[in-house]
Amino acid sequence: MMWCKTVIVLLATIGFISAEVYLKENFDNENWEDTWIYSKHPGKEFGKFVLTPGTFYNDAEADKGIQTSQDARFYAASRKFDGFSNEDKPLVVQFSVKHEQNIDCGGGYVKLFDCSLDQTDMHGESPYEIMFGPDICGPGTKKVHVIFSYKGKNHLISKDIRCKDDVYTHFYTLIVSPDNTYEVLIDNEKVESGNLEDDWDFLAPKKIKDPTATKPEDWDDRATIPDPDDKKPEDWDKPEHIPDPDATKPEDWDDEMDGEWEPPMIDNPEFKGEWQPKQLDNPNYKGAWEHPEIANPEYVPDDKLYLRKEICTLGFDLWQVKSGTIFDNVLITDDVELAAKAAAEVKNTQAGEKKMKEAQDEVQRKKDEEEAKKASDKDDEDEDDDDEEKDDESKQDKDQSEHDEL
Repeated sequence: MMWCKTVIVLLATIGFISAEVYLKENFDNENWEDTWIYSKHPGKEFGKFVLTPGTFYNDAEADKGIQTSQDARFYAASRKFDGFSNEDKPLVVQFSVKHEQNIDCGGGYVKLFDCSLDQTDMHGESPYEIMFGPDICGPGTKKVHVIFSYKGKNHLISKDIRCKDDVYTHFYTLIVSPDNTYEVLIDNEKVESGNLEDDWDFLAPKKIKDPTATKPEDWDDRATIPDPDDKKPEDWDKPEHIPDPDATKPEDWDDEMDGEWEPPMIDNPEFKGEWQPKQLDNPNYKGAWEHPEIANPEYVPDDKLYLRKEICTLGFDLWQVKSGTIFDNVLITDDVELAAKAAAEVKNTQAGEKKMKEAQDEVQRKKDEEEAKKASDKDDEDEDDDDEEKDDESKQDKDQSEHDEL
C-alpha cells in the first residue's frame, strides 16, 4: 500500500515538473519597459503603451496592464524569452483584452515569433509563427484571428469566431495539441474547436475532380420538359401596350404646328406575356450529374501541423483608430489547467469593473442633469431679462410719445 502511494506521489511530481511556463507577464512591475522592446521600423507613426488599470477596474494593482494611449497610431512592442518547441506537448497562448474605450476599429491580438525577429524592426510584414486574438473594425468585423504560418505562408482559419465587443476584460485562449487538434476559448468557455487539417488550408485537398471524367452525352439532367401536346391559344398574342381609349386630342392641338396627334399608350390588360408550354416530369431525368473524384496525387499528409519548432518572442503589432485597449495576463505554457485557473478569475474582474463603471455612469448622469438644469435656468433668466428690456423700451417709447404731445 505504501508502495502505491509513493508511485502516485512520484507520478504527480513528474507531471508537475514537466509543466512549462515559457512566458508569464502580468505587468505588475513599474519597470515593465525594461523587458519589452519598442519597434523603430521607419515610416510608421507609433504610439506608446502606458501602465494603468484603466478608468474602472476590480483591483487597482492586480488589474494593471499596458494600454494604447494615442489615437490613430501603430503599436509595436515585443518581449523575448527562452526559445522552445511545442513538439509532443500542448501549446497554450492566453492573454486578456479590455477595450474600455468602446473600440471602433483596431486590433487586439498577439503574434508569436521565432528567435530571428529583430525586435527593433518589428512591423506588419515581419514573419510570425502564430497570430491570435480579437480584431474589430465597425459592425462588419468582429472576429477572433487564428493564423498559423506553414511553409512560409500565413493560413487563416476557415471558421468565423466572433469576439467580444464590450468594454470589459476578456480572456482569449488558444490551445494547440500534438494530435493536430485545437480549441479557442473566451473567458474559459470553448467557442470553437476542431482539426487543424480540416479548418485551415495547410495541405492540398485529399480528393480532386477526375480530370478524365466528363458528363455522358445522353445524360439528361432536366427535371421537367415542355409538354409536346400543349399548344399556344390562337388569341394569346396581344400587344403589351395599347392607345388609351379614353384619351382625346387637346382643343388647342395644332396638327400643322404640333404634328399629328397620337393618344398616349397604356398597359394592355389583355397582355399575357410570352407563352410557355406546360411542364411535365421528365421520364429520362437522371438527376444532377456529379463529377467523380479521385485521390489527389499532390496531397501529402502531415501529422506535425501543430508543431512550432521555435518560439521565443511575443509581440503586439497593432493599428488602432481609437486608443484605450488594455492588455494583461499574458501566458504561454504547456499547462492547460494552469491557464484555465488563471482565466477563471475573469468573472470576478468583470463584476468589479461593472460595479465601478455603473457607479461612475450614475455620477456622470447626475452631473449631466445638473448641467442641463443650470443651462435651462440660465435660458429662463435670459428670457426674463429680455422681457424686462422690452418692458423698459416700451415704457421709454410711451414717455417719448407723451413728451412729443406736450
